[in-house]
Amino acid sequence: MVEVPADATHTAALVLVPEAEPVVGALRERLDPSAPQGVPAHVTVLFPFVPAADVDDATVDRLRRAVAGTGRFRCTFDAVRWFGDDFVWLAPTPEATFAALTERVHRAFPDHPPYEGEHEPVPHLTVGYRRHSSLQALQRAAEELAPRLPVGAEIDRVHLLAGSAEGRWRVIAEAPLD
Repeated sequence: MVEVPADATHTAALVLVPEAEPVVGALRERLDPSAPQGVPAHVTVLFPFVPAADVDDATVDRLRRAVAGTGRFRCTFDAVRWFGDDFVWLAPTPEATFAALTERVHRAFPDHPPYEGEHEPVPHLTVGYRRHSSLQALQRAAEELAPRLPVGAEIDRVHLLAGSAEGRWRVIAEAPLD
C-alpha cells in the first residue's frame, strides 16, 4: 500500500540518476532548491503529477502499467546545456527514450500535462536556475561540470516522489521499466 506523507501536496514521476550525484550533487545543493528538500539528481518524466491527496494504489498501478515493457536502458549525460540564461542542465543521450517515457505516462494520466502545459518537455537533469542563484554562479557551475562529463547511468525504473514546495520530498513508489 502506497503511503503518502501527510504534509505532501504534490507528486512527481522522476527517473533518479544516482550516478550523477558525485558530479552534480554539491552544485545542486547550492543552485537547485529541490536538492536540499531531498530530491536527488533526476530527469523529470512528469511534473506536476497527480495531487498527493489523490495518490492511491490504483494510481501507482496505472503508473507501473504505463512504463512496463519500456525496457531498461543505458544513458549518458555528455553535454552542459542552457535554457536561455535561466537554467543550466545536463543533456541525456538518448533523449528520445526519456521523451517516450514522458509520452507514455502523460497518455496514462492525460489530466496532468508536463509542466502544466506551459512549455514542451525537454529531457534534462537540472543543475541550477536563476530564481535560486546568480547567472555568474550558474556559469561557474557549467564551467566546472564540462570537464567532468560524460556521466553514464543505468535506467531501470521511474520513481514516484511526494512532497511540498516548503517541505521534504521522498520516494513513495517505484515503477520498473521491464
